[in-house]
Amino acid sequence: MKSLKDFISAFFANKGQHVFLSLLITKICAFSGSLFMIRILPEKDFGLLSIVASVFAIFAPFSGFGSPQSLIRFGSLSSSEEEKEQLSSYLFRKGFLYQVILSIIFFLLAFVYVSHYHHIFYIFFFFTVRLIGFYFLTHIQADRRMFLKNKEFAMVNNVVNISGLVMMIVFSMLWGLYGYLIANAISPFLSLFWFKKSSWKAVNFSLKFTKKEIWSFALHASVTALLSDAFFSADILLLNYFKNESVVANYKVALLIPANITFLALSFMQSDYPVIAKNYRNRSFLTNYIINYYKIFIPISLVILISGSLLNTFIIKVFFGKQYIDNAFAFTLLLGVFCGSMLLRNLYGNMLSAVGLMKRNTFYSILSLILLAIFSYVWVPQYGVVGMAVSLGTALTLVGFLMMFSFFTYLRKLK
Repeated sequence: MKSLKDFISAFFANKGQHVFLSLLITKICAFSGSLFMIRILPEKDFGLLSIVASVFAIFAPFSGFGSPQSLIRFGSLSSSEEEKEQLSSYLFRKGFLYQVILSIIFFLLAFVYVSHYHHIFYIFFFFTVRLIGFYFLTHIQADRRMFLKNKEFAMVNNVVNISGLVMMIVFSMLWGLYGYLIANAISPFLSLFWFKKSSWKAVNFSLKFTKKEIWSFALHASVTALLSDAFFSADILLLNYFKNESVVANYKVALLIPANITFLALSFMQSDYPVIAKNYRNRSFLTNYIINYYKIFIPISLVILISGSLLNTFIIKVFFGKQYIDNAFAFTLLLGVFCGSMLLRNLYGNMLSAVGLMKRNTFYSILSLILLAIFSYVWVPQYGVVGMAVSLGTALTLVGFLMMFSFFTYLRKLK
Protein backbone atom coordinates (compact mmCIF):
# COMPACT_ATOMS: atom_id res chain seq x y z
CA MET A 1 0.00 0.00 0.00
CA LYS A 2 2.76 2.41 -0.92
CA SER A 3 0.80 4.73 -3.20
CA LEU A 4 -2.24 6.87 -2.44
CA LYS A 5 -4.05 5.14 -5.31
CA ASP A 6 -3.51 1.74 -3.67
CA PHE A 7 -4.63 3.15 -0.32
CA ILE A 8 -7.92 4.46 -1.74
CA SER A 9 -8.43 1.32 -3.82
CA ALA A 10 -8.00 -0.80 -0.68
CA PHE A 11 -10.59 1.34 1.10
CA PHE A 12 -13.17 0.70 -1.63
CA ALA A 13 -12.13 -2.95 -1.93
CA ASN A 14 -12.91 -3.33 1.80
CA LYS A 15 -16.32 -1.69 1.15
CA GLY A 16 -15.22 1.30 3.22
CA GLN A 17 -17.75 3.52 1.46
CA HIS A 18 -20.53 1.43 3.02
CA VAL A 19 -19.02 1.97 6.47
CA PHE A 20 -18.83 5.72 5.79
CA LEU A 21 -22.49 5.94 4.76
CA SER A 22 -23.52 3.70 7.64
CA LEU A 23 -21.83 5.91 10.24
CA LEU A 24 -23.39 8.98 8.63
CA ILE A 25 -26.84 7.35 8.82
CA THR A 26 -26.21 6.45 12.47
CA LYS A 27 -25.48 10.07 13.34
CA ILE A 28 -28.50 11.35 11.41
CA CYS A 29 -30.81 8.83 13.10
CA ALA A 30 -29.44 9.63 16.57
CA PHE A 31 -29.81 13.38 16.03
CA SER A 32 -33.32 13.04 14.56
CA GLY A 33 -34.43 10.73 17.37
CA SER A 34 -33.20 13.08 20.09
CA LEU A 35 -34.86 16.07 18.47
CA PHE A 36 -38.17 14.21 18.10
CA MET A 37 -38.24 13.02 21.72
CA ILE A 38 -37.44 16.50 23.05
CA ARG A 39 -40.44 17.83 21.16
CA ILE A 40 -43.07 15.21 22.08
CA LEU A 41 -42.21 14.16 25.63
CA PRO A 42 -43.17 16.14 28.73
CA GLU A 43 -40.17 17.69 30.44
CA LYS A 44 -40.46 15.34 33.45
CA ASP A 45 -40.51 12.18 31.30
CA PHE A 46 -37.60 13.39 29.21
CA GLY A 47 -35.65 14.12 32.39
CA LEU A 48 -36.21 10.58 33.72
CA LEU A 49 -35.27 9.14 30.35
CA SER A 50 -32.06 11.19 30.34
CA ILE A 51 -31.08 9.88 33.79
CA VAL A 52 -31.40 6.22 32.75
CA ALA A 53 -29.79 6.88 29.36
CA SER A 54 -26.79 8.39 31.16
CA VAL A 55 -26.41 5.26 33.31
CA PHE A 56 -26.82 3.09 30.20
CA ALA A 57 -24.02 5.06 28.50
CA ILE A 58 -21.69 4.00 31.33
CA PHE A 59 -22.55 0.30 30.95
CA ALA A 60 -22.65 0.13 27.13
CA PRO A 61 -18.85 0.25 26.60
CA PHE A 62 -18.54 -2.82 28.87
CA SER A 63 -20.76 -4.92 26.59
CA GLY A 64 -19.59 -8.52 27.00
CA PHE A 65 -16.73 -7.13 29.11
CA GLY A 66 -15.10 -6.03 25.85
CA SER A 67 -15.45 -9.35 24.00
CA PRO A 68 -16.52 -7.69 20.68
CA GLN A 69 -13.41 -5.47 20.64
CA SER A 70 -11.21 -8.45 21.41
CA LEU A 71 -12.88 -10.45 18.64
CA ILE A 72 -11.94 -7.86 16.01
CA ARG A 73 -8.34 -7.62 17.20
CA PHE A 74 -7.53 -11.32 17.67
CA GLY A 75 -9.86 -12.53 14.93
CA SER A 76 -7.91 -10.40 12.47
CA LEU A 77 -4.73 -12.16 13.59
CA SER A 78 -6.19 -15.64 13.16
CA SER A 79 -4.78 -17.43 10.14
CA SER A 80 -7.79 -19.51 9.07
CA GLU A 81 -11.57 -19.30 8.79
CA GLU A 82 -11.87 -22.14 11.29
CA GLU A 83 -9.83 -20.25 13.90
CA LYS A 84 -11.91 -17.13 13.39
CA GLU A 85 -15.15 -19.08 13.84
CA GLN A 86 -13.75 -20.81 16.90
CA LEU A 87 -12.73 -17.51 18.49
CA SER A 88 -16.08 -15.93 17.63
CA SER A 89 -18.00 -18.78 19.31
CA TYR A 90 -15.78 -18.75 22.39
CA LEU A 91 -16.02 -14.99 22.88
CA PHE A 92 -19.76 -14.92 22.19
CA ARG A 93 -20.60 -17.56 24.80
CA LYS A 94 -18.25 -16.15 27.43
CA GLY A 95 -19.18 -12.57 26.65
CA PHE A 96 -22.90 -13.35 26.83
CA LEU A 97 -22.47 -14.74 30.35
CA TYR A 98 -20.67 -11.52 31.36
CA GLN A 99 -23.39 -9.48 29.66
CA VAL A 100 -26.14 -11.17 31.71
CA ILE A 101 -24.24 -10.32 34.90
CA LEU A 102 -23.74 -6.75 33.66
CA SER A 103 -27.44 -6.42 32.83
CA ILE A 104 -28.50 -7.65 36.27
CA ILE A 105 -26.24 -5.09 37.94
CA PHE A 106 -27.64 -2.38 35.66
CA PHE A 107 -31.24 -3.31 36.53
CA LEU A 108 -30.54 -3.39 40.28
CA LEU A 109 -29.49 0.27 40.05
CA ALA A 110 -33.19 1.06 39.52
CA PHE A 111 -33.71 0.50 43.24
CA VAL A 112 -31.32 3.38 43.96
CA TYR A 113 -33.65 5.77 42.11
CA VAL A 114 -37.08 4.18 42.61
CA SER A 115 -37.75 5.88 45.97
CA HIS A 116 -37.45 9.26 44.26
CA TYR A 117 -38.86 8.43 40.81
CA HIS A 118 -41.48 5.65 40.84
CA HIS A 119 -41.76 5.21 37.06
CA ILE A 120 -38.01 5.01 36.60
CA PHE A 121 -38.22 1.30 37.52
CA TYR A 122 -39.99 0.56 34.22
CA ILE A 123 -37.53 2.66 32.25
CA PHE A 124 -34.65 0.67 33.74
CA PHE A 125 -36.39 -2.57 32.78
CA PHE A 126 -36.69 -1.62 29.11
CA PHE A 127 -33.10 -0.34 29.01
CA THR A 128 -31.96 -3.64 30.56
CA VAL A 129 -33.59 -5.48 27.65
CA ARG A 130 -31.84 -3.06 25.29
CA LEU A 131 -28.49 -3.72 27.00
CA ILE A 132 -28.80 -7.44 26.23
CA GLY A 133 -29.82 -6.69 22.63
CA PHE A 134 -26.89 -4.29 22.35
CA TYR A 135 -24.55 -7.20 23.08
CA PHE A 136 -25.93 -9.22 20.15
CA LEU A 137 -25.57 -6.17 17.91
CA THR A 138 -21.95 -5.42 18.87
CA HIS A 139 -20.91 -9.07 18.57
CA ILE A 140 -22.47 -9.45 15.13
CA GLN A 141 -20.86 -6.21 13.95
CA ALA A 142 -17.47 -7.33 15.27
CA ASP A 143 -17.84 -10.72 13.60
CA ARG A 144 -18.54 -9.10 10.23
CA ARG A 145 -15.63 -6.68 10.58
CA MET A 146 -13.30 -9.55 11.51
CA PHE A 147 -14.16 -11.30 8.24
CA LEU A 148 -13.79 -7.98 6.34
CA LYS A 149 -17.49 -8.07 5.48
CA ASN A 150 -17.90 -4.32 5.81
CA LYS A 151 -20.92 -4.27 3.52
CA GLU A 152 -22.77 -6.63 5.85
CA PHE A 153 -21.57 -4.62 8.86
CA ALA A 154 -23.06 -1.50 7.27
CA MET A 155 -26.30 -3.32 6.43
CA VAL A 156 -26.76 -4.47 10.02
CA ASN A 157 -26.05 -0.96 11.27
CA ASN A 158 -28.45 0.65 8.79
CA VAL A 159 -31.33 -1.75 9.48
CA VAL A 160 -31.04 -1.34 13.25
CA ASN A 161 -30.75 2.46 13.15
CA ILE A 162 -33.30 3.27 10.45
CA SER A 163 -35.86 0.71 11.66
CA GLY A 164 -35.26 1.84 15.22
CA LEU A 165 -35.92 5.47 14.29
CA VAL A 166 -39.13 4.58 12.41
CA MET A 167 -40.38 2.40 15.27
CA MET A 168 -39.52 5.07 17.80
CA ILE A 169 -41.50 7.75 15.93
CA VAL A 170 -44.54 5.52 15.33
CA PHE A 171 -44.62 3.90 18.78
CA SER A 172 -43.99 7.21 20.57
CA MET A 173 -46.87 8.87 18.75
CA LEU A 174 -49.13 5.96 19.75
CA TRP A 175 -48.01 5.29 23.33
CA GLY A 176 -45.75 8.18 24.34
CA LEU A 177 -42.82 7.33 26.63
CA TYR A 178 -43.66 3.61 26.74
CA GLY A 179 -43.76 3.52 22.94
CA TYR A 180 -40.27 4.94 22.85
CA LEU A 181 -39.05 2.44 25.45
CA ILE A 182 -40.49 -0.52 23.50
CA ALA A 183 -38.87 0.64 20.24
CA ASN A 184 -35.60 1.36 22.03
CA ALA A 185 -35.56 -2.12 23.56
CA ILE A 186 -36.49 -3.98 20.37
CA SER A 187 -34.26 -2.24 17.81
CA PRO A 188 -30.87 -3.90 18.61
CA PHE A 189 -32.48 -7.35 18.40
CA LEU A 190 -33.12 -6.73 14.70
CA SER A 191 -29.44 -7.63 14.24
CA LEU A 192 -30.39 -11.26 15.00
CA PHE A 193 -31.36 -11.67 11.35
CA TRP A 194 -27.57 -11.92 10.79
CA PHE A 195 -26.84 -14.06 13.84
CA LYS A 196 -24.99 -17.36 13.37
CA LYS A 197 -26.58 -20.24 15.26
CA SER A 198 -23.15 -21.86 15.49
CA SER A 199 -22.11 -19.14 17.95
CA TRP A 200 -24.06 -20.98 20.67
CA LYS A 201 -21.99 -24.13 20.20
CA ALA A 202 -19.31 -24.91 22.75
CA VAL A 203 -15.78 -25.07 21.32
CA ASN A 204 -12.46 -26.38 22.54
CA PHE A 205 -10.18 -23.41 22.97
CA SER A 206 -7.05 -24.27 21.01
CA LEU A 207 -5.97 -20.95 19.53
CA LYS A 208 -2.49 -19.45 19.59
CA PHE A 209 -3.66 -16.68 21.92
CA THR A 210 -4.00 -17.14 25.66
CA LYS A 211 -7.25 -16.39 27.45
CA LYS A 212 -5.35 -13.93 29.64
CA GLU A 213 -4.19 -11.74 26.74
CA ILE A 214 -7.61 -11.90 25.05
CA TRP A 215 -9.48 -10.73 28.15
CA SER A 216 -6.80 -8.26 29.18
CA PHE A 217 -7.19 -6.55 25.81
CA ALA A 218 -10.99 -6.74 26.11
CA LEU A 219 -11.03 -5.14 29.56
CA HIS A 220 -8.69 -2.30 28.59
CA ALA A 221 -10.71 -1.70 25.41
CA SER A 222 -13.88 -1.36 27.50
CA VAL A 223 -12.28 0.98 30.02
CA THR A 224 -10.76 3.11 27.24
CA ALA A 225 -14.14 3.41 25.50
CA LEU A 226 -15.77 4.45 28.78
CA LEU A 227 -13.07 7.02 29.53
CA SER A 228 -13.34 8.40 25.99
CA ASP A 229 -17.09 8.89 26.45
CA ALA A 230 -16.47 10.40 29.87
CA PHE A 231 -14.00 12.88 28.36
CA PHE A 232 -16.67 14.26 26.03
CA SER A 233 -19.10 14.59 28.93
CA ALA A 234 -16.59 16.10 31.34
CA ASP A 235 -16.32 19.34 29.36
CA ILE A 236 -20.05 19.98 29.85
CA LEU A 237 -19.94 19.12 33.56
CA LEU A 238 -16.88 21.28 34.16
CA LEU A 239 -18.35 24.20 32.24
CA ASN A 240 -21.57 23.96 34.26
CA TYR A 241 -19.51 23.83 37.48
CA PHE A 242 -17.42 26.90 36.66
CA LYS A 243 -20.14 28.86 34.85
CA ASN A 244 -23.90 28.25 34.32
CA GLU A 245 -26.51 26.63 32.07
CA SER A 246 -26.49 29.54 29.61
CA VAL A 247 -22.76 29.17 28.97
CA VAL A 248 -23.24 25.41 28.56
CA ALA A 249 -25.93 26.01 25.91
CA ASN A 250 -23.62 28.33 23.97
CA TYR A 251 -20.76 25.84 24.18
CA LYS A 252 -22.99 23.01 22.91
CA VAL A 253 -23.93 25.13 19.90
CA ALA A 254 -20.27 25.79 19.11
CA LEU A 255 -19.35 22.12 19.68
CA LEU A 256 -22.09 20.16 17.90
CA ILE A 257 -20.88 20.37 14.28
CA PRO A 258 -17.09 20.28 14.93
CA ALA A 259 -17.37 17.23 17.21
CA ASN A 260 -19.12 15.24 14.48
CA ILE A 261 -16.56 15.72 11.69
CA THR A 262 -14.35 12.99 13.16
CA PHE A 263 -16.65 10.32 11.71
CA LEU A 264 -14.79 10.95 8.43
CA ALA A 265 -11.63 9.50 9.95
CA LEU A 266 -13.56 6.90 11.92
CA SER A 267 -15.06 5.44 8.73
CA PHE A 268 -11.54 4.76 7.39
CA MET A 269 -10.31 3.29 10.65
CA GLN A 270 -13.41 1.10 11.09
CA SER A 271 -13.05 -0.44 7.64
CA ASP A 272 -9.24 -0.83 7.76
CA TYR A 273 -8.79 -1.89 11.40
CA PRO A 274 -8.71 -5.68 10.73
CA VAL A 275 -6.13 -5.20 7.96
CA ILE A 276 -3.97 -2.99 10.20
CA ALA A 277 -4.21 -5.54 13.04
CA LYS A 278 -3.18 -8.35 10.68
CA ASN A 279 -0.09 -6.35 9.65
CA TYR A 280 0.82 -5.24 13.18
CA ARG A 281 4.41 -6.49 12.74
CA ASN A 282 4.85 -5.11 9.22
CA ARG A 283 6.78 -1.87 9.63
CA SER A 284 6.59 -0.94 5.94
CA PHE A 285 2.81 -1.42 5.83
CA LEU A 286 2.17 0.63 8.97
CA THR A 287 4.45 3.47 7.81
CA ASN A 288 2.86 3.65 4.38
CA TYR A 289 -0.61 3.53 5.90
CA ILE A 290 0.10 6.62 8.00
CA ILE A 291 1.65 8.48 5.06
CA ASN A 292 -1.34 7.78 2.81
CA TYR A 293 -3.79 8.60 5.59
CA TYR A 294 -2.18 12.02 5.90
CA LYS A 295 -2.29 12.53 2.13
CA ILE A 296 -6.07 12.33 2.39
CA PHE A 297 -6.87 13.88 5.75
CA ILE A 298 -4.50 16.85 5.82
CA PRO A 299 -6.21 18.36 2.73
CA ILE A 300 -9.66 17.43 4.09
CA SER A 301 -8.85 19.04 7.44
CA LEU A 302 -7.58 22.21 5.76
CA VAL A 303 -10.68 22.50 3.58
CA ILE A 304 -12.98 22.00 6.60
CA LEU A 305 -11.06 24.48 8.75
CA ILE A 306 -10.75 27.22 6.10
CA SER A 307 -14.37 26.86 4.95
CA GLY A 308 -15.66 26.77 8.51
CA SER A 309 -13.60 29.84 9.48
CA LEU A 310 -14.93 31.87 6.55
CA LEU A 311 -18.54 30.74 7.01
CA ASN A 312 -18.67 30.36 10.80
CA THR A 313 -21.25 33.13 11.40
CA PHE A 314 -23.43 31.96 8.51
CA ILE A 315 -23.34 28.30 9.66
CA ILE A 316 -24.30 29.16 13.23
CA LYS A 317 -27.08 31.50 12.10
CA VAL A 318 -28.60 28.94 9.72
CA PHE A 319 -28.44 25.93 12.04
CA PHE A 320 -28.92 27.46 15.49
CA GLY A 321 -30.23 31.01 15.12
CA LYS A 322 -28.73 34.47 15.13
CA GLN A 323 -28.83 34.65 18.93
CA TYR A 324 -25.82 32.32 18.98
CA ILE A 325 -23.56 34.09 16.48
CA ASP A 326 -21.30 35.37 19.29
CA ASN A 327 -19.97 31.80 19.43
CA ALA A 328 -18.48 32.01 15.93
CA PHE A 329 -14.89 32.27 17.22
CA ALA A 330 -15.34 29.30 19.59
CA PHE A 331 -16.87 27.36 16.68
CA THR A 332 -13.73 28.00 14.60
CA LEU A 333 -11.46 27.01 17.48
CA LEU A 334 -13.34 23.75 17.95
CA LEU A 335 -13.18 23.01 14.22
CA GLY A 336 -9.41 23.30 14.51
CA VAL A 337 -9.44 21.08 17.60
CA PHE A 338 -11.30 18.23 15.91
CA CYS A 339 -9.40 18.55 12.63
CA GLY A 340 -6.26 18.13 14.73
CA SER A 341 -7.87 15.20 16.52
CA MET A 342 -8.39 13.41 13.18
CA LEU A 343 -4.69 13.83 12.44
CA LEU A 344 -3.44 12.77 15.87
CA ARG A 345 -5.70 11.21 18.51
CA ASN A 346 -8.13 9.39 16.19
CA LEU A 347 -5.36 8.02 14.00
CA TYR A 348 -2.81 6.95 16.61
CA GLY A 349 -5.42 5.81 19.15
CA ASN A 350 -6.72 3.32 16.60
CA MET A 351 -3.21 2.37 15.49
CA LEU A 352 -2.16 1.63 19.08
CA SER A 353 -5.27 -0.50 19.52
CA ALA A 354 -4.68 -2.38 16.25
CA VAL A 355 -1.10 -3.31 17.19
CA GLY A 356 -2.18 -4.48 20.65
CA LEU A 357 -1.08 -1.54 22.82
CA MET A 358 -4.51 -0.97 24.37
CA LYS A 359 -3.05 -0.36 27.82
CA ARG A 360 -1.40 2.78 26.43
CA ASN A 361 -4.78 4.00 25.22
CA THR A 362 -6.25 3.45 28.67
CA PHE A 363 -3.45 5.46 30.26
CA TYR A 364 -3.80 8.31 27.76
CA SER A 365 -7.58 8.40 28.27
CA ILE A 366 -7.06 8.88 32.01
CA LEU A 367 -4.40 11.53 31.33
CA SER A 368 -6.71 13.44 28.96
CA LEU A 369 -9.38 13.72 31.67
CA ILE A 370 -6.83 15.01 34.19
CA LEU A 371 -5.44 17.55 31.71
CA LEU A 372 -8.93 18.75 30.77
CA ALA A 373 -9.79 19.35 34.43
CA ILE A 374 -6.53 21.28 35.03
CA PHE A 375 -6.82 23.47 31.92
CA SER A 376 -10.50 24.13 32.61
CA TYR A 377 -9.67 25.31 36.12
CA VAL A 378 -7.18 27.78 34.65
CA TRP A 379 -9.08 29.11 31.61
CA VAL A 380 -12.84 28.51 31.93
CA PRO A 381 -13.64 30.84 34.88
CA GLN A 382 -12.24 33.83 32.97
CA TYR A 383 -12.87 32.98 29.32
CA GLY A 384 -16.03 30.84 29.44
CA VAL A 385 -16.88 29.08 26.16
CA VAL A 386 -13.60 30.07 24.50
CA GLY A 387 -11.70 28.94 27.59
CA MET A 388 -13.32 25.50 27.39
CA ALA A 389 -12.57 25.26 23.65
CA VAL A 390 -8.91 26.03 24.37
CA SER A 391 -8.85 23.58 27.31
CA LEU A 392 -10.36 20.79 25.22
CA GLY A 393 -8.03 21.52 22.30
CA THR A 394 -4.90 21.62 24.44
CA ALA A 395 -5.74 18.35 26.20
CA LEU A 396 -6.57 16.53 22.95
CA THR A 397 -3.49 17.85 21.16
CA LEU A 398 -1.03 16.99 23.93
CA VAL A 399 -2.46 13.48 24.30
CA GLY A 400 -2.50 13.10 20.51
CA PHE A 401 1.22 13.85 20.30
CA LEU A 402 1.93 11.42 23.16
CA MET A 403 0.00 8.72 21.29
CA MET A 404 1.99 9.48 18.17
CA PHE A 405 5.26 9.26 20.13
CA SER A 406 4.19 5.89 21.61
CA PHE A 407 3.28 4.49 18.22
CA PHE A 408 6.52 5.58 16.56
CA THR A 409 8.47 4.15 19.49
CA TYR A 410 6.72 0.83 18.79
CA LEU A 411 7.41 1.24 15.07
CA ARG A 412 11.14 1.80 15.61
CA LYS A 413 11.40 -1.51 17.48
CA LEU A 414 10.08 -3.46 14.50
CA LYS A 415 12.62 -5.00 12.16
